[in-house]
Amino acid sequence: MRILITGGAGFIGSALVRYLIQNTEHEVFNLDKLTYAGNLESLTSIALNSRYEFVQVDIINQATVSSILARFEPQAVMHLAAESHVDRSINRPSDFIQTNIVGTYSMLEATRAYWQTLTEPDKSVFRFHHISTDEVYGELNDADDPFTENKPYAPSSPYAASKSASDHLVRAWQRTYGLPVLLTNCSNNYGPFHFPEKLIPLVILNAIAGKPLLVYGDGLQIRDWLFVEDHARALLKVVTKGIVGETYNIGGHNEQKNIDVVHRICSLLEELTPQRTASIKNFTNLITFVKDRPGHDQRYAINASKIKNELGWVPEETFETGLRKTVQWYLDNLNWCRMIQEGSYSR
Repeated sequence: MRILITGGAGFIGSALVRYLIQNTEHEVFNLDKLTYAGNLESLTSIALNSRYEFVQVDIINQATVSSILARFEPQAVMHLAAESHVDRSINRPSDFIQTNIVGTYSMLEATRAYWQTLTEPDKSVFRFHHISTDEVYGELNDADDPFTENKPYAPSSPYAASKSASDHLVRAWQRTYGLPVLLTNCSNNYGPFHFPEKLIPLVILNAIAGKPLLVYGDGLQIRDWLFVEDHARALLKVVTKGIVGETYNIGGHNEQKNIDVVHRICSLLEELTPQRTASIKNFTNLITFVKDRPGHDQRYAINASKIKNELGWVPEETFETGLRKTVQWYLDNLNWCRMIQEGSYSR
């Protein structure tokens, strides 16, 4: 299968590209704008593979996207390109409106025009897979059941609202134009190559540097953690086996309080970096509670029974095994971290 992936230099996108090239025979065309969070260093292991091609382009540039579709002739589009950091969406929501809403519209229109040129059976086989987030559902209370695919949308942040809008656009393009679409909504991802603005890599790198480990509010917010390589496997299952028009929630079955995640990272660092504990005797002493961010959701949790029962996907990593792999990867790849920190982002 020929698969065009948008946002393939981002965290989840690069994990998907690596998985496809290293574990399957699919051909991959990676289309990425290379914003601050897009990094081709995450793809050096497969960059020279004959089944892989990369072009730097903004998905809002519909004409360029259309020309790429015509040349590559994909059998599926997997749309991951998005602005994704809640804090940044609070400070600069316009970027999220442009990329997540206008960009998705541009991708849908370019894809629809390409799809309409196809003849059978290619037209029926084609899929547009939109990758979204559990944040569109809003928050859960401690006693609430995890999110199912039928949960009404109730976004809290500009980021979540922009992703909600993009989800609705995708569904409308199927209902109105017949475009064969699939949607997935995932829980919090973590793992290697994660840009250090998100909780887990941020805590790892700040702890190593002896910097404060900032925790919003009381740290009791709960997230369902999904190892990024498990997510990549799930996405391939959906695009190849999913039913057109269906939504599949992807979660790791790993609900954790933020403060507990920070403590676990500190414990792993103390175990894995004994040479550092002479100057930093206890990483937990670096934990610093700060004012909670606006509109901070208390809890997210995914019910992933649909994708398990219908497509046979379950996560392979527990939070303990995945977090250990993640911490060790950052310790082994500090040069990668330094390289991206020399860019536009400082912790």
